[in-house]
Amino acid sequence: MKKQEIKKLSKDEILKNIDKFKKDLFNFRFQKMNSQVTNPAQISETRKKIARLKTILKGKINA
Repeated sequence: MKKQEIKKLSKDEILKNIDKFKKDLFNFRFQKMNSQVTNPAQISETRKKIARLKTILKGKINA
């Protein structure tokens, strides 16, 4: 997700996306423990997506 795409989302949609990405991250961690990760870069990308969503959400709440 790009910054422009995130800004178009409502607060509820952002929260749903954060939950979805947190579940994905949880699953990636289990895959990593079992040496089943196909693309290890997805873990860091997912963490960055969560951070972007939280940043935009905080800006919308304070505005």
